[in-house]
Amino acid sequence: MKSIQIKYLSETNTEGARLKAWTEAGSMTVGRDYELEDAMQAVHLAIAYCRKHEWPQPTGFGTLPNGDYVATLGTHNVFKEVTA
Repeated sequence: MKSIQIKYLSETNTEGARLKAWTEAGSMTVGRDYELEDAMQAVHLAIAYCRKHEWPQPTGFGTLPNGDYVATLGTHNVFKEVTA
């Protein structure tokens, strides 16, 4: 099973708040969309990350003890109703 870790990055003096997704294949960072809750934006970022790497869509989603989000790729899709 593959997983994508997604971290919220606070704003700095030069950049606004953003979310960063990463795996061993690399990373992808997007600016925070204040219209969406962080968890939903993390789901959308995980889907975009999978498309970028031509992987199947995430099949699971949760929160790690440190507050980061995690999306998993496996065989059972719990996101059938989510489209980005």
